[in-house]
Amino acid sequence: MRIALGSDHAGVELKARVVKALDDRHLDYHDFGPSTGSPVDYPDYAARVAERVASGEFDQGILICGTGVGMAIAANKIPGIRAAHVVDRDGARLSREHNDANVLTLGARTTSVEQALDMVDAFLTTPFGGGRHQRRVDKIMALEGGRSVPTTRTVSPVQDVDPQR
Repeated sequence: MRIALGSDHAGVELKARVVKALDDRHLDYHDFGPSTGSPVDYPDYAARVAERVASGEFDQGILICGTGVGMAIAANKIPGIRAAHVVDRDGARLSREHNDANVLTLGARTTSVEQALDMVDAFLTTPFGGGRHQRRVDKIMALEGGRSVPTTRTVSPVQDVDPQR
């Protein structure tokens, strides 16, 4: 597995902790910057990482900014990217298992180091579940390409409250 990393100035310190965790696990990664806390624009780094993941050069990406939200918005503009901003381990796990997310975004100002490392671990170790989830990911990809998404079943809101569906 190859991992692409990036942050803005707010995420440099947390990214350094993620890098140490990746080193400890002997995982292959590349840090696309920045390396200092000097102000930068997060969309620049989101694009660097997302483009490399979308091209297949890297399997997954991790992006960190102050909240994680800006990185997710910017990364999701790159075709082929399913960036997930998560706030706990379950969100990280389910983003992989159900959505085949390929980029994790974290908030350095809103997440403790321990929480962030726990989310990174869940994200990197959870495989995509496939099955019924593949149909939904295919629909996401169709939306990205500007195609309409056919409805496969009609469900009332009351019927669709089961998260296992």
